[in-house]
Amino acid sequence: MDWAKYRTTTFDELIQADGRPRPAARRLVEYLAGLSGRELAERQLAADVVARVQGITFTVYSDGRNVDRTLPFDLIPRIIPLSEWQRTEAGLKQRMRALNLFIGDIYGKQQIVKDKVFPAMLLKDSVNFRAQCVGITPPLGVWAHICGSDLVRDGDGTLYALEDNLRIPSGVSYMLENRMVAKRVFPELFETSSILPVDEYPSQLYDTLAALSPRPGDTPVIALLTPGVFNSAYFEHAYLAQSMGIELVEGSDLFVADDDCTYMRTVYGPKRVDVIYRRVDDLFIDPEVFLPESVLGAPGLIRSWRAGKVALANAPGAGVADDKVVFAYVPKMIKYYLDEDPILPNVPSYLCHNAKERRYVLDNIEKLVVKPANESGGYGMLIGPRSTKRQREKFKALIEANPRNYMAQPTLALSTAPIVTKQGPSPRHIDLRPFVLSRQDTYVTTGGLTRVAMVKGSLVVNSSQGGGAKDTWVVDLSDHEGEDA
Repeated sequence: MDWAKYRTTTFDELIQADGRPRPAARRLVEYLAGLSGRELAERQLAADVVARVQGITFTVYSDGRNVDRTLPFDLIPRIIPLSEWQRTEAGLKQRMRALNLFIGDIYGKQQIVKDKVFPAMLLKDSVNFRAQCVGITPPLGVWAHICGSDLVRDGDGTLYALEDNLRIPSGVSYMLENRMVAKRVFPELFETSSILPVDEYPSQLYDTLAALSPRPGDTPVIALLTPGVFNSAYFEHAYLAQSMGIELVEGSDLFVADDDCTYMRTVYGPKRVDVIYRRVDDLFIDPEVFLPESVLGAPGLIRSWRAGKVALANAPGAGVADDKVVFAYVPKMIKYYLDEDPILPNVPSYLCHNAKERRYVLDNIEKLVVKPANESGGYGMLIGPRSTKRQREKFKALIEANPRNYMAQPTLALSTAPIVTKQGPSPRHIDLRPFVLSRQDTYVTTGGLTRVAMVKGSLVVNSSQGGGAKDTWVVDLSDHEGEDA
């Protein structure tokens, strides 16, 4: 691989502005430089074949059709030095502690609202606030057990929190599969470099779920509740259930009996379920409480949860903090609940419910990224610098009509990492989604899922929008002692 012409106009995760590799990436860059174009193409092909054989797919909803596609995997990993990762990990744990305290407070005394740190108006108009959850204290006092926080790096090298996904974050299976593929393609590098492992995630997730069991003395029965094979993340549902050795169930497999316990239908008769890792949205999990026409959940599930007979992860209502407007208040939550300064800064945000900030957004919309509060997957947002006048006028009208539902952020010069192309290494913008598990303590995956915009210049990395993925290597540089920086 020829790095001589590789250049990027922003911070690059592997190559410095002077063309030299970053210290943590040196061994990788030198190794890749020793491969011919043909050898590299063969390894990329081998990686693609493994991904297809393993069935690493993602369903894209497009034009009313469900298209099952292989998630594009780029061969060149992203590198993060361990020293930087340790600080990032501490910042993610801090965010999760504050977010769980916030959710518990919102469904309890609402002290943060009474103290006017969090606006009552935002809570009143929240589409993810569940009045049915008021007064409940879930096991361990934890509401969001699984979180995927998106991080981005700006052109000056600063790593920012972009958003926290607390409802049903997906992608961790791709992180695990990416590592498996990378090990097969680059076995030599795993033998000679200190690349921290990621494969303990399934056991950590199992321990997190087991800790919630209402029958702590017994071996818990745990099930993953999926909407079914037509869901975009079904591959992940099946993968995680198999990796943890737990049951994969659909709503029709479950029922709640008169004793308020939740049971699973089996060929041997009903079997009580203790913990459900639900990958079904709040509004669909119990037709007795939410949408009566839903067939994705089970009638009585919320009754069983409220009675403490079954644990649900994430707890219903946790999505109240998964709101792009609420996100802007996380630094204040950290200060309010923990009396600490945020370790990870938020991407600066302009909230359209604030008249002054709304005026700024409307006057500068061509420079900003405008996001609705509760969309995901990269849908429904406006990237100002890439937008047409007609699109900007449409968003201005949407903001004026419902300012609570919109916020805006500056268009960052997102960092890049090289991908393999026929013309050689080429920079693409990336982000990072680490996964955080909360129980008595907090666990963070080592690195996470690096998502990459496969189209040159694009800032949209979401898999549902054509993005791909890379393996993420957290490298212990103490193993490189004696090498030049």
